[in-house]
Amino acid sequence: MKTLLLLRHGKSSWEQPVDDHDRPLQKRGKRDAKRLGAVLRERGMLPDLILTSSAKRARGTAKRVAKAAGYEGDFVETPELYFTGTEHQLELLARLDDAYQCVMIVGHNPNSEELVTALTGLRLTMPTAALACVDFETDSWSALTTTGGTLRFQLIPKKDDASHSSPNA
Repeated sequence: MKTLLLLRHGKSSWEQPVDDHDRPLQKRGKRDAKRLGAVLRERGMLPDLILTSSAKRARGTAKRVAKAAGYEGDFVETPELYFTGTEHQLELLARLDDAYQCVMIVGHNPNSEELVTALTGLRLTMPTAALACVDFETDSWSALTTTGGTLRFQLIPKKDDASHSSPNA
């Protein structure tokens, strides 16, 4: 079985005019990423590999989640996750080493929502710092098929709460 954790980056800051790729996280985005990492640690859901968009807000989210979770595995930054679309993301997954059982992708919308839909057939809303966990009954990343995944849970940070909602957990 393979597990994919799809994470949309945390809330970004619009305070300073910068190129979209260089937009940083705001305080809420940083806080939500730390909380999410703690939740993953508590659930024993550490990935074997984290793939993150090369955008500053995605990298910042990935690093904070990893630190809070106690993650010490492989960490790969790639421009292939910066608004490239579902087809490119599926190609990236198909190239993964099958030794990885659980992989996290930290990316953007609409790509996060579209990838969840392509893999599960479900239309989920993925606000900032939302995480969807999708399981696949396969031993090979290259064997992933669209709508072949099962949504295990979705976590959505609550604005004023230290917990996450999890309607499917």
